[in-house]
Amino acid sequence: MTGGGLLIAGTTSDAGKSVVTAGICRWLVRQGVKVAPFKAQNMSLNSFVTREGAEIGRAQAMQAQACRVEPAALMNPVLLKPGGEQSSQVVLLGRPVGELSARGYHGGRQQKLLGTVLECLAELRGTYDAVICEGAGSPAEINLRRTDIVNMGIARRARLPVLVVGDIDRGGVFASFFGTVALLSPEDQELVAGFLVNKFRGDDSLLEPGLDMLYGLTGRRTYGVLPFRHGLGIDEEDGLRVSLRGTVRESHVAPPVGEDVLRVAVCAIPLMSNFTDVDALAAEPGVVVRFVDRPEELADADLVVVPGTRGTVRALEWLRERGLAEAIGRRAAEGRPVLGICGGFQILGEHIEDEVESRRGHVEGLGVLPVRVRFAREKTLTRPTGEALGQHVEGYEIHHGVASVTGGEPFLDGCRAGQTWGTHWHGSLESDGFRRAFLREVAAAAGRRFVPAPGTSFAALREEQLDRLGDLIEQHADTDALWRLIESGAPQGLPFIPPGAPA
Repeated sequence: MTGGGLLIAGTTSDAGKSVVTAGICRWLVRQGVKVAPFKAQNMSLNSFVTREGAEIGRAQAMQAQACRVEPAALMNPVLLKPGGEQSSQVVLLGRPVGELSARGYHGGRQQKLLGTVLECLAELRGTYDAVICEGAGSPAEINLRRTDIVNMGIARRARLPVLVVGDIDRGGVFASFFGTVALLSPEDQELVAGFLVNKFRGDDSLLEPGLDMLYGLTGRRTYGVLPFRHGLGIDEEDGLRVSLRGTVRESHVAPPVGEDVLRVAVCAIPLMSNFTDVDALAAEPGVVVRFVDRPEELADADLVVVPGTRGTVRALEWLRERGLAEAIGRRAAEGRPVLGICGGFQILGEHIEDEVESRRGHVEGLGVLPVRVRFAREKTLTRPTGEALGQHVEGYEIHHGVASVTGGEPFLDGCRAGQTWGTHWHGSLESDGFRRAFLREVAAAAGRRFVPAPGTSFAALREEQLDRLGDLIEQHADTDALWRLIESGAPQGLPFIPPGAPA
C-alpha cells in the first residue's frame, strides 16, 4: 500500500517551505503517523552526512529529526552544491557525480534524474504512512517547467496534492498566490489544492476579506495563517544569502552566567558552507555571534571563526583582498583565539595543492597552522567521533582536501597551535561538554570573565524549536483538512485560472 503524500511549494524562495514542511512532519509524528520528509532536488551549501555516509541537504536532515527518523539519502536524492555563478557539483544519492553548468543541468541531465527521484519517493511512500515533500523556489518558474523534477514535475508524476506557502511579511502575498496558480498549465493547476499564509503579524480577522476574495478568484481555500515567530529559521538552506550584519538567530536566549559576554566574529567568506556550525555558539547564553566582512570588525572579537566553504582558494583570495587575512595572521601571532572549520581549517594552513576544486595548483595558505592540504578527487564523507579537551565529541566531515599535520597539538583530527585551532569536523560544537570546555579556553585566552551556562543542551533546544513548529501547524492550520489532502489528494473539480502556462 502506498502512503499518503503532500508537496509544499512556495510563491518564492525563502517563503518558509522548509520550516512549514518540518512543522507538518512534527505535527504528524505527534499524532502517531509514521512520516518522512522528501526533497527531490536541493540547491544548498549546507549539507549533512547520514550514518551510511551519504551527503544530503541539511534542511532534510532537520526535517528527518522533526519526523524522529534517521536521515537517509532517499530523502534528498539530488543535491546541487554551487561552486560559483555558473556551475554546481551534482550529488546523486549522497555521492558526487560531477560538475555541471546550469545550462548543462537544465539542458538534459535534470530530466534524466526524474526516474531516480520517483523511485526514491515511491520507496519512501511504500515504507511510511505519509511523505511530506518540499518544493524548490517557485512552481511557476515557467522557463524551467519543461525539465522540472522538484515542483509540479514530480507532483504530476506522483499525483501529489500541492499546498502553496506565501510569506506575507514580504508583502504582495495575494498577488503571489493568484499569479502562481495562473501561470500553471491546466494539468498542474488540478493539483494545487490551496494556500498557507506564513509570517502574519496582527489580527487574523483583518486578513479574512482578502482570503475570501482569493477563494472567490481561484476556487482554492487557505489551509492556515501561521503567525510570525522569532527564531524559527533552523538549518537554513542557502549560505549565499546570509546577512553579514545580523546575528545568526533572532531567538531570545538567557542572560550571561558570568560577568562578561563572549563576542564571536564569523568571516562571511564566499561560497560559505555549513554556517550552521556556529548555531550552537549562538544558542549559548552570553555568546554574541555575528558575520563580518571587514578587518576592523575583528578588533573586538574574542573568537574569530573561518567557516567551511565550497571554494577554499577563492575564499583565501577574498580574505587577502579584504585585509582579513592579515588581521587573522596578526591575531594568531598575538595568541588571540581563531577557529578554522573544514575549508577554514585548510585556509589557515601553510599551503594548498588544488587540482580538483579551483585547479590552481600550489597556493600559499595563511601559514598559522602547521598543515599542508592536498585536494583529492574522492570526497570524504564520514561521521567521526572522538575526544577533545577531555570531552566526547561527535561531528561529520564533507571535504575533498586531505590535511597532513606536521606539528602542533592534535585536535579533532586537525591540530592546535597556541590559540589557533583547526578541524575538518562540522557539528563538533553541538557536543555540549566539548562546546563548554572550548568556550572556557577561549574566554581565558581573551581575558573575559565569561562562564558557559552549565545546563545548555543544543539537542534539547533544537527539539524545542521543532515542537514550536509543530505547535504552529496544530494551532493555526486546519489539520483535519491537511490530513484529508495527505490521505486523499487534491479536491476534484478545482477551477482553471487563466491564462495558464505559455505553450
